[in-house]
Amino acid sequence: MPKDAQGRHSPRKGGGLVEFLVILLIAFALVFGFVRPFVIEAFYIPSKSMVPTLEVGDRVFVNKFIYRFHEPKRDDVIVFKSIGDSTEGGQEDLIKRVVGLPGDAISVQDGVLFVNGERQEEPYVNPRLPDTSSFAPMTVPKGEVFLMGDNRADSRDSRFFGPVPFENIEGKAFIIFWPPGHIKPI
Repeated sequence: MPKDAQGRHSPRKGGGLVEFLVILLIAFALVFGFVRPFVIEAFYIPSKSMVPTLEVGDRVFVNKFIYRFHEPKRDDVIVFKSIGDSTEGGQEDLIKRVVGLPGDAISVQDGVLFVNGERQEEPYVNPRLPDTSSFAPMTVPKGEVFLMGDNRADSRDSRFFGPVPFENIEGKAFIIFWPPGHIKPI
C-alpha cells in the first residue's frame, strides 16, 4: 500500500474492482475446475425409486472422493453412471442403495432381501408400497456392487440391469440440502 505524508498506509484507489474480479475468477475456477469434478457435487432426485429416503425434487450433495480411499459399504446411498445406454443415447446418473458387495449371494423372495442366506432388516424400505417380487440367487462379482432402490416396487435397479462396476460409481450421497424442510443427513 502507498504511504501518505505522515507515513500511514492509504488505501489504493481504483484497484478494488479489478482485485475483486480476479478473486471471483479464481474462486469460480476452483469450484468448477476442482471441487465439482473431484470433491463434492449436487444431484437432483428425479424419480420415486428412493422414497421414503429421498423424495422427488430433493437435492443431495455427493462426496466424490470417498471411494478413492475405501470401497463402498452395504447401505451406502450412491450416485452412479447407468449401465449401458439410456433412451437418450448416453449414460445417466442414478441413485440407489448398496445392498450387495463383491462375493455376496443376493436373492429376493416375495419382496424380502436375503444376503448370503440371511434375511435383511431394512427399515428404510418404503412400507406404503410393498414389493412382492422375487429374484433368483446370484453372486456379486469382484469389483461390482448390487444396488436397489428403497421404493422396491417402483425401482429399476440391479435386479434389472445387474451389478454395477466400481468405475461407474460417482460418489456417496451424504446430505439432503434442498428443499429447506428436508435438510438431513442420509
